[in-house]
Amino acid sequence: MINPFEVLGLKTWADADEVRAAYRSLVKTCHPDMIQDPYLKAEAQQRMVQLNLAYEEAIRMASSHPRAGAHSAEMTEEEAILLAERMLDRGNPESALRNLLRCRNRSGRWFFEQGKVLMEMEQYESAHQSYREAVRLEPENNQYRSGALDAAIAMRESATLSGKLKKVLKRKSKHPEIR
Repeated sequence: MINPFEVLGLKTWADADEVRAAYRSLVKTCHPDMIQDPYLKAEAQQRMVQLNLAYEEAIRMASSHPRAGAHSAEMTEEEAILLAERMLDRGNPESALRNLLRCRNRSGRWFFEQGKVLMEMEQYESAHQSYREAVRLEPENNQYRSGALDAAIAMRESATLSGKLKKVLKRKSKHPEIR
């Protein structure tokens, strides 16, 4: 299956506005009404059909989950990590995790990034497991080892009474309607 974002010359994390802009730009270059030569006109019509199908699919995918600003197409590891980092920078770890999970090939770097996201979500045990997998895949990487240690410490602290109290207070400050 052809990736509709590639047809439009976009990265897989493009949003709906970027999809529309790319489509409009490409349509101007190959619209059949602008071509006189019958052979070239037939090629342009085929290209327009391809663009229209790609546009419809890309818009559907880019708009399917507006909170995430993403879609369900599979990503390369590099794309997934870059988008996850962007979502973390925006304070949206849930979207970061969703985007990471759209990648099939997972290296130590991928597991390290997942660990960072899970730490942000305060899922320390899962984060620790991700960091440990990163260390297993790349045992010499001290950054991965440091992440595993941080997650282990956070797990221990969150299990204490003061850690549990901090979590409750943090949740209340984020959601004042909770009593």
